[in-house]
Amino acid sequence: MLRRLNIAAGVLHGPNVVLMDEPTVGLDPQTRVSILDLVRDIAADGAAVLYTTHYLDEAERLCDRVGIIDHGLLLAEGTLAELRRAAGEREIVALRGLFKPDAVPALVAGLEGVELIKATDAELLLSLMSAERQLTPLLAVMARAGEVREVAIKQPSLESLFIKLTGRELRD
Repeated sequence: MLRRLNIAAGVLHGPNVVLMDEPTVGLDPQTRVSILDLVRDIAADGAAVLYTTHYLDEAERLCDRVGIIDHGLLLAEGTLAELRRAAGEREIVALRGLFKPDAVPALVAGLEGVELIKATDAELLLSLMSAERQLTPLLAVMARAGEVREVAIKQPSLESLFIKLTGRELRD
């Protein structure tokens, strides 16, 4: 309640810019959700919100633009899509259905920028740069390997981008 009161006091006068430093650290899930809703409301009302957090899922859900800072240096900045492209992160497409896994490698070889991760008789996992641009040709080709019944696309997370840019070593 004290954290919510603190935030309310900070935005009561309708500021144009709101700085929030780790507003959800140590909070229970219900209070965290409430604060995230409040942040969305503040931004929807037209305020610019500068939000710092180590909870990258929050940044991924809340922020229009993200900056990744490590050891005081800004390593990357932009929309999540821009950061994914800049880091060379690829999307994972899972096709589920009935397939002839032996036919898949030759079919994938004919698709530029598509890499086969796994092929079974029930699922194909493929890595590609842009599902938006490559999905239609991918589905047309994969239909020759069997019957596609379900498609799922997984975007790289902000956490995976952060680790790629900053490294895995432990910090002091």
